[in-house]
Amino acid sequence: MNLYKSDKTRFAVGLILIILVYSWYYLFFITEDKSWMDLPKLTFHLVRFGVTIGVYFIGTFHLGKIQESWMATIWHLVHIAGLIIITSLGLFDWFIMEIPRSLKEFAHNIQEILISPVLYVAMGLLNRSLKRTH
Repeated sequence: MNLYKSDKTRFAVGLILIILVYSWYYLFFITEDKSWMDLPKLTFHLVRFGVTIGVYFIGTFHLGKIQESWMATIWHLVHIAGLIIITSLGLFDWFIMEIPRSLKEFAHNIQEILISPVLYVAMGLLNRSLKRTH
């Protein structure tokens, strides 16, 4: 049974969910008063990682059956590569020695790319433009 009546509806639901997760993360977790800095380091990293994994699975499910299968491969490749990079840096920082601030900023930027709705929208726009040319 198809839960969604159209691919557009499926895409829109995915976009709304990603926007909700992204907004929750910034409104209630990364607050302006920096109260998140009082959290234990492990809790902080688990929440960040969980948000990133959540967005990955939402996008994977809701991009669904896009016309071009290589686009789904790009979605997976970008997320898995980003997760490997930030996980490797995090594990190195956690178990071996503290990484420089510039590498921490690099990891934060990668995480931002992975959770931002921009990547999801770009995939949808690319799929839409490819549908028109076929």
